[in-house]
Amino acid sequence: MAKQGWDQEKTAQLRLALLGWYAHSRRNLPWRQNKDPYAIWVSEIMLQQTRVAVVVDRYQAFLKRFPTLVSLALAAEQEVLALWSGLGYYRRARMLHKAAQFVADHYRGNLPVTAEELRTLPGIGAYTAAAIASIAHGQPVAVVDGNVERVLCRLAGWEAGSRGGGGAALRRKVEALAGQLLDRDQPGDFNQAMMELGATVCLPRSPQCLVCPIAADCATRGEHKTAARPKMQSREVALTVMPGLWELPALNDAAVPADELRMTVRHAIMHVNYYVRIRTVFEDDVEKMLAVGGERRWVPLALAAGMALTGLARKVLSRAHLLPTAPLDAIDPRRDEEVV
Repeated sequence: MAKQGWDQEKTAQLRLALLGWYAHSRRNLPWRQNKDPYAIWVSEIMLQQTRVAVVVDRYQAFLKRFPTLVSLALAAEQEVLALWSGLGYYRRARMLHKAAQFVADHYRGNLPVTAEELRTLPGIGAYTAAAIASIAHGQPVAVVDGNVERVLCRLAGWEAGSRGGGGAALRRKVEALAGQLLDRDQPGDFNQAMMELGATVCLPRSPQCLVCPIAADCATRGEHKTAARPKMQSREVALTVMPGLWELPALNDAAVPADELRMTVRHAIMHVNYYVRIRTVFEDDVEKMLAVGGERRWVPLALAAGMALTGLARKVLSRAHLLPTAPLDAIDPRRDEEVV
């Protein structure tokens, strides 16, 4: 049965329990080391659709090269994409870059302070704006991502989720409850505690209710009913090119003789597994074997790692031992369930 309301005493107890748990159980993540709004912004954009373990290294490298918003604004897009390579969803990097340029031009390089103002920037939605404003500036505005929504639905005894059959009406109920429970004295820590709880304890499957700090107030205490996840689809394809990024060239004939197959790579994007066949093409055969179109360039391997490569290209070159870095498979469609 759903909870009918939260009195002040119960709300205060929940806040105290959750913040106490977060103080001693939170993960030591680099973006939690300071309250720099620019650094928080970068981390929040990177964490969309991407696993935490992958973001940690890329986040540190990105901030080392672009330590300030102005340094990012002044950079060339290709350099930004190169630092983003392997994280996937490159539109995020482009929007981050454009927003940095806008802030540099219109706000003297300083991000707006309030969530309302932040939402006017390219690529910043309600969730990201609330995260920056609450964590960096202490604005009492609740953050609701997929993890938080799951925690609140279970806490209140609501089935499904806004994207799993509940729709906009449930989303409004979740946002209202998030705002009601928010600790206005420590909004940044409270928001991060809610997200951390959903990422590490209140998991989509087999939640760890025995160690949950707010289990006593939970109406569900276990998994709640949700819509079935889309089944993974499998497709066998040749390499494709993404705008603005470097990819290995595509063959004009997708059929590859078994004795000439170098490797087959599985690359997951959203709920689709792509199986890409890779073969060696010698210089003398380039013109007759490769598909026409797009810009081509011969590149020394020493320079390839610093280019704006697609995640697939980086994975293939890494597995062929042609890049010094380990292959990355960063695309994860479940960011709202288990990565933040």
